[in-house]
Amino acid sequence: MLTSKIKGPAIFLAQYLPPAGEACTLESLLRWAAELGYKGVQLPTWDKRIFDLEQAAQSQQYCDQLLALCQRYQLHITELSTHLQGQLMAVHPAYNELYQGFAPAQVQTEAQKQQWATEQLLLAAQASKRLGLSCHVTFSGALLWHTFYPWPQRPAGLVEQGFAELARRWLPVLDAFDAAGIDVCFELHPGEDLHDGLSFERFLNATGQHPRACILYDPSHFLLQQMDYLQFIDFYHQRIRAFHVKDAEFRPSGKAGVYGGYSSWLERPGRFRSLGDGQIDFNAIFSKLTQYGYTGWAVLEWECCLKHPQQGAAEGAPFIAKQLICVAERPFDDFAGGATDAGRNRRILGLSN
Repeated sequence: MLTSKIKGPAIFLAQYLPPAGEACTLESLLRWAAELGYKGVQLPTWDKRIFDLEQAAQSQQYCDQLLALCQRYQLHITELSTHLQGQLMAVHPAYNELYQGFAPAQVQTEAQKQQWATEQLLLAAQASKRLGLSCHVTFSGALLWHTFYPWPQRPAGLVEQGFAELARRWLPVLDAFDAAGIDVCFELHPGEDLHDGLSFERFLNATGQHPRACILYDPSHFLLQQMDYLQFIDFYHQRIRAFHVKDAEFRPSGKAGVYGGYSSWLERPGRFRSLGDGQIDFNAIFSKLTQYGYTGWAVLEWECCLKHPQQGAAEGAPFIAKQLICVAERPFDDFAGGATDAGRNRRILGLSN
């Protein structure tokens, strides 16, 4: 049976949760994903309608029941996600009000948000271990994002101090995941202090090259920043342990560019699109990841300013499945070779035996 090194297709369930207050069960989402052809699901950890993070961290029985439910639909859990909690690991006061909905109502101040987020991530480490997972996906949070464009001029030492503080907050969490044997994969995303290769390198340096500090590769965020998302894989493939398959397009105009002019997603030059509707070369991405031996999951994260999410989900599974590469066991021209030995090689080189 032919198998691909990259596992998939899988889907991130966050965008498919109904509004708060509406009925929702994990089983209904699993049944829906399986019927569409998905083999894995990435689970958000902030909605107790489908997943109880505290219970998963404390109860092996709960985790075993969860795994059995997934097995009933022939689905795997790819990773747990703490994107909302990770965002609160570092909140600049200017963003405190905007992130108020990411935590319980009683969690008000920036310090309370960080403490709550840390506790959540420590629970996620234990829950991931109980579920037998090897990777976790999250955001880094941001102390420096309001200074991302260097005007007014940043004071000397500001960036270094910001990353030192971010590392101080994350190191106990990274150590906890290390003890659990799990990689922490940061989605490099505008709005986070970890948003491109250089900012990730700064974080690595600040954490002493922590072995569990890894990358959730999402090319859509790099396209919208006008980065070379293929060369990024060349640079950082050893740290890429998770993969969001998400499409995007960038069409600059005489009125707006990468910053978007405060426009809605529909009107921005850079927009997220359903798989196959954007500009990203997924053939090249899957080839390069396969070349470097990536063996994690290919997970659809659906976001699009035009297409209905159900259509995006239905089209996503076959799109990803088509990209999966079954690696050849021997060179394609092996049939033309012949038996050889050191003596024959010397003769071919024109050297005497």
